[in-house]
Amino acid sequence: MKTLQDIENQIIRLTTSIEVNYPELYATLDENPITIPTEVHPDMDVAIMEEYLESLKEILKEYTKTHNKK
Repeated sequence: MKTLQDIENQIIRLTTSIEVNYPELYATLDENPITIPTEVHPDMDVAIMEEYLESLKEILKEYTKTHNKK
């Protein structure tokens, strides 16, 4: 079973990779409605963070289908 820290570390590694390899995508992550919680003060538990991690992976997957890495 993954811990919250494990998931947070994966998120950090993935977002760092996106920042370095796809800076144009990284710039849009803050504005992407998929990555913004709908609750005012969401609880950051394992399930929510895992969902966030999966959404980041999906965003990157879809992006790389249409954009070549420079």
